[in-house]
Amino acid sequence: MTTDTLKSNTGASGASAVVRRILLDNGALSALVVLVVAMSLLSGDFLTTQNLLNVGVQAAVTAILAFGVTFVIVSAGIDLSVGSVAALSATVLAWTATSEGIPVWITIILAVATGIACGLVNGVLISYGKLPPFIATLAMLSIGRGLSLVISQGSPIAFPGSVSSLGDTLGGWLPVPVIVMIAMGLITALILARTYIGRSMYAIGGNEEAARLSGLRVKRQKLAIYALSGLFAAAAGIVLASRLSSAQPQAADGYELDAIAAVVIGGASLAGGVGKASGTLIGALILAVLRNGLNLLSVSAFWQQVVIGVVIALAVLLDTLRRRAGSGAGAGAGQAGAGAGAGGSGGKGRQAAQAGIAVVCVAAVIGAVTYFNSGSSSGGRTKVGLSLSTMNNPFFVQMKAGAQQEAKAENVDLTVTDAQNDASQQANQIENFTSAGVKAMIINPVDSDAAAPSVRAADKAGIPVVAADRGVNKADTATLVASDNIAGGKLAAKTLAAKLGGKGRIVVLQGTAGTSASRERGQGFEEGMKAYPGIKIVARQPADFDRTKGLDVMTNLLQANHGLTGVFAENDEMGLGAIKALGSKAGTSIPVVSFDGTPDGLKAVKAGTLYATVAQQPAELGKLAVQNAVRASHGKKVSSMVKVPVKVVTEKNAADFS
Repeated sequence: MTTDTLKSNTGASGASAVVRRILLDNGALSALVVLVVAMSLLSGDFLTTQNLLNVGVQAAVTAILAFGVTFVIVSAGIDLSVGSVAALSATVLAWTATSEGIPVWITIILAVATGIACGLVNGVLISYGKLPPFIATLAMLSIGRGLSLVISQGSPIAFPGSVSSLGDTLGGWLPVPVIVMIAMGLITALILARTYIGRSMYAIGGNEEAARLSGLRVKRQKLAIYALSGLFAAAAGIVLASRLSSAQPQAADGYELDAIAAVVIGGASLAGGVGKASGTLIGALILAVLRNGLNLLSVSAFWQQVVIGVVIALAVLLDTLRRRAGSGAGAGAGQAGAGAGAGGSGGKGRQAAQAGIAVVCVAAVIGAVTYFNSGSSSGGRTKVGLSLSTMNNPFFVQMKAGAQQEAKAENVDLTVTDAQNDASQQANQIENFTSAGVKAMIINPVDSDAAAPSVRAADKAGIPVVAADRGVNKADTATLVASDNIAGGKLAAKTLAAKLGGKGRIVVLQGTAGTSASRERGQGFEEGMKAYPGIKIVARQPADFDRTKGLDVMTNLLQANHGLTGVFAENDEMGLGAIKALGSKAGTSIPVVSFDGTPDGLKAVKAGTLYATVAQQPAELGKLAVQNAVRASHGKKVSSMVKVPVKVVTEKNAADFS
């Protein structure tokens, strides 16, 4: 009987140990499983084949970047440059293939070589220049982004069709980015587990000085480690550009943080010596599942950042506590007799700490999505998705308000997402809308070319797409609801020329490269200025529709161009930055004319610092976009173009606008 009881206890203990290992030693996997279950229960659209493939595609670029970063973090380093290196590599490929006419297979080699070269520069600066990895890779972040802008002149470059197939599917259903992600993951696992350099990474990360004293050539190994990170960044850049059918000079901005987060969430230690490919993949999938699920649950884009930030913070906290508990247990294990008991107690304490934090993580995420999902049921209403390029701009905030007001009036279930000026993130949002089964979509493109592949996929799924404010190139949309930007640009030219008396030297602050709004406003202004040969445009510089960039760019232009008499800014935000740079000259010796008619812009016009603004009606634009989306979803005919009138607002008639 005693023997039977012992066997039974042993069996129970063994089963318990297996469960503990799954839940504690593979905490990231457990968290992923819980997230998938939670999202499946909260959204009926989550656990579908199409949506799960979407999650895989959306995780691919981050995962590939993160695999490269895993090498660096395991060796106790950091690489902040991978996002910029990805953009630079893709830009090099697109530029050499289109502008220089080099065969595609050679351009791919050049792109990969670009990534490796950037990694080698990082390695040289760190190993031989003795720069901290943070500083060296931060410098490369700026250099890589700057070179991609120089090569592309700030504009997206069309990707070769033969390479763009990397963003397509095999057999009409299996996404190629997922295949590439899995392949790169297997290569990462092989390097870490089965190669000399992989073992060197763990040795350097565990104790660099000990590794050096044992005969390991640490400097050379670091060169190889950062070169590998650059190679993986180049691969990620090519996959990303293939998805968007264009190389974006601003692509992958901020992706280095997602890559680092994925590695840490996957169980790697920022102190080095710990990490594996499978954990990194799970970390990337957790981030993708969170973003995808929160999109499907119609959680505010702002709150999504909060939830993801909490998950990352808790993951790092878990890593810290795990290392502390582990060191405590190790110290106890070295003692005899009672020390063994202390070690067991320490192990239990460590497991309890891990379990407690895991529960907090899961409770926080499930509680957040449950709270935000309350009341989000459509109740039979028409579901419409709206993807805005950014909500960090008063114009688009007003557009959102107008759309929401109209959606409420028409009993429409409107889900609004914020692409944060990231074309890849917007592509993910459009794919998520498709998975969620919306009846219609409204898209305000970050980039008119990059939006095309995801819009074509929505067309293929039979979902009508309405473009708002900016058009979508090379894709069919039900209609374009926009202000007449070309006519507005001509009005701006006429207004500024009249103020200057037909003579002067002016500068133009351009919007985000690649957007139809920037192109059309600039085109209209240039055409309008042809009637005034006495006015010379001495400089054109992009400030990305941003007030802070408008301030910085205008300050620089004032230093380089003396005798300026006027400024045209392609939106109010840049115009407001320009008048800040001009100081007392604004509204007196140097008039500024801008575009949009936002509340802040109208206040500046009334105050006399902004000479004029070409007023749009963003709230009306949002309202009309929803109206046309609803009509299209019901199969009704809509006009291919809906123009929202524009009007010049000066101090004389500013009181008529609000």
